[in-house]
Amino acid sequence: MFKEALLYVAQNQQLRDFVVHNQTARNISHRFVAGEVLNEAVQATRVLNSKSIQATLNLLGENVSDEKQARAATQEYMTLLDAIKQAEIDANISLKLTALGLDISHSLCEENIHAILEHAQSSSIFVCIDMEDSSYTEQTVDITLRMHEQFKHVGTVIQAYLYRSMEDIKQLIARGVRVRLVKGAYKESKAVAFQHKSEVDGSYVKLMMPLLAHGNFPAIATHDEAIIDAACRRVSDYGIGKSTFEFQMLYGVRRDLQEKLIHWGYNVRVYVPYGSQWYPYLIRRMAERPANLMFVMSNVLRG
Repeated sequence: MFKEALLYVAQNQQLRDFVVHNQTARNISHRFVAGEVLNEAVQATRVLNSKSIQATLNLLGENVSDEKQARAATQEYMTLLDAIKQAEIDANISLKLTALGLDISHSLCEENIHAILEHAQSSSIFVCIDMEDSSYTEQTVDITLRMHEQFKHVGTVIQAYLYRSMEDIKQLIARGVRVRLVKGAYKESKAVAFQHKSEVDGSYVKLMMPLLAHGNFPAIATHDEAIIDAACRRVSDYGIGKSTFEFQMLYGVRRDLQEKLIHWGYNVRVYVPYGSQWYPYLIRRMAERPANLMFVMSNVLRG
């Protein structure tokens, strides 16, 4: 109920305008967003790399409404790829297909993602196609599989709360596609998704097991210590190499756990978002984890 209410409130344009233009809120957003410009994201990545943590850089933005915006986003991702190479930072990139024009034209989106993958290939940088709400799942999986036929450095995200995810996992494993496994942060109906935390957690663990055993360098993206413990036990019990997968976490969340996993010899990658379109991302982080909301509220009250 809390998550649904917060995501609903997020659609209120007056509230969005207030938060985006409120200096205290903008300052707080930097706990979860590296900054609004590329240089800030590069610097944040340097700090992570100094702790032996890798990064996935994501330019925030989604659901663009015209071709000009989609092509501009594509060019910005080209610039991001160049910046990673020039700065010699240990990072790959993550992007949303609706930022590249999926809502406008399927062919436009494919043209843009193809251009990005071609550019990334020259620098051997991995590209992860983010998953959005369930109305985009089929298209996202299909486009990823089609792009993977030509570019092996592309993967996608699977959300544990969707009923369909096991079949998607099986298909992606069979085709050798890298997968980032997440719980899911969008409001979904009971027709397509589990509604209770215990069900989502159970689904996550079931999906995680074949990925660890047979996946192509999968990413176990979670801050849930019970699930992380289950992954560590699986790795130990079945002799799975720590170098064959990675844990992923969000920028600004559970830094203590990130450093603990590094100390234990695991690969850790942090999802580093940046850009001016940070509001939807911030709200989803609040909805996912009440502790994040308490952090924000305590700072607002102090401000």
